[in-house]
Amino acid sequence: MSYQYHQKVLFKYCDPDGFVFYPRLIEMVNDTVEGFFAEALNWPFEEMLKSAGVPTVRLEVDFTAPAIHGEELVIALEVIRLGNTSLELHHTATCNNAPRFDVRQTLVHICATPPRQATPWPEAIRTRLESHLKGSP
Repeated sequence: MSYQYHQKVLFKYCDPDGFVFYPRLIEMVNDTVEGFFAEALNWPFEEMLKSAGVPTVRLEVDFTAPAIHGEELVIALEVIRLGNTSLELHHTATCNNAPRFDVRQTLVHICATPPRQATPWPEAIRTRLESHLKGSP
């Protein structure tokens, strides 16, 4: 099951030519993850960060075409792998069904207190993540 996040390309994201500056695309990916945790997992960052964290440990990006000021992007997030402490996501961004960028991202669930090491997903969150796993009914 895919989670979709809609993002209008605002002026603040762009260089003087009106193209999104690539680090801002990564911010949009993070906004998508934050939306997914809040809306699909019912575990918003403001609650989750009290006891845990989900830092990105791997990020692979393919920029297919520039995102341009004023465009409406749809960023689709799919859970493609769920480990004991990790989560692999695939994001695809499109505008009017035309690709803009493609991202593979790995997050690791960590405890919020030092030494901030990887820790298994809470059972309720794991169950919700499993329901979003690509290929699940």
